[in-house]
Amino acid sequence: MTNHCMIPVVKSPKDYQAFRISPHDTNRLAIVFDPATANYSLTVCVEIFDPGGKTPPNRHQLAVEMFFVLKGEGQATCDGKTVKIQAGDSLLVPPTGTHLIENTGQERLYALCIMVPNEDFVELIRSGNPVELDEEDMRVLGRSDVLVTC
Repeated sequence: MTNHCMIPVVKSPKDYQAFRISPHDTNRLAIVFDPATANYSLTVCVEIFDPGGKTPPNRHQLAVEMFFVLKGEGQATCDGKTVKIQAGDSLLVPPTGTHLIENTGQERLYALCIMVPNEDFVELIRSGNPVELDEEDMRVLGRSDVLVTC
């Protein structure tokens, strides 16, 4: 047991930095937490896919990657097996699994992505092109897109 208290880090969507890893990518990533803010080797981001957008096939040597679909629908492929995904679904990709996610819906697909350990993921994201989160992104990330007024 430690003798010190760690103060929690709190961020809101306006604090997130977003990037497109490559100029022609059809997805972008909004960084929520990284090793510097979490004091642990992990990356947490929200991956945003425009309709038809997808990640390039990729794999990680050591990291486990988890996706939780916040909004939208699509499909996920890992090592040749494809499954449909939609809001509320979770996907766990093991180390060395070659995978990709694709938005097959008519609206944007939003997925919370957690990678442990970081395996230089946040450094790759930050090496890309900074992009702004637009009004739709801020509504979804702030969950005001689901508020019902009486």
